[in-house]
Amino acid sequence: MKRAVYPGSFDPITYGHLDIIDRALQLFDELIIAVAVNPNKRALFSQEERCRMITEIVGNRSGLRVESFSGLLVTFVAARGAATIVKGLRAVSDFEFEFQMALLNRQLAPTLDTVFLMTQDRYAFLSSSSVREIASLGGSVHQLVPPSVEEALRVRFEVTPTPVSNGAHVVERD
Repeated sequence: MKRAVYPGSFDPITYGHLDIIDRALQLFDELIIAVAVNPNKRALFSQEERCRMITEIVGNRSGLRVESFSGLLVTFVAARGAATIVKGLRAVSDFEFEFQMALLNRQLAPTLDTVFLMTQDRYAFLSSSSVREIASLGGSVHQLVPPSVEEALRVRFEVTPTPVSNGAHVVERD
């Protein structure tokens, strides 16, 4: 069985992440979405909230499971019996960083491979941090994230759309 791990903070999960998940499931028999705690970042959603959101969104897709982890990725991957890490790429800058990480992981675990998947063009600009910023300022993120994530962001940032006379919406903070 070909098992891979797709790690990330997923804070929050976006349509770009889901694109990588769907494509990785075509390559591997089993994919573990590994929700990481990054001590260098202050997460908007807790690790438990992120795992719950992802699980609700991906449903019961065959060969897919969601787990959380902290510590070294290579340790987590080895403990799950996987031989491959899946990473999504949007731009050359992503590749430079992820290539360094892949080489470090290979140094720590010589039998571990990293597979890079390019996101679809329509998601090349998309990042969780940009989604958080747009949502925090009351902008619409409905084309960037699933509806349940959009709602979670609205609640977290206490943002309520208010209709105006021309049919547009003004966003006000509660």
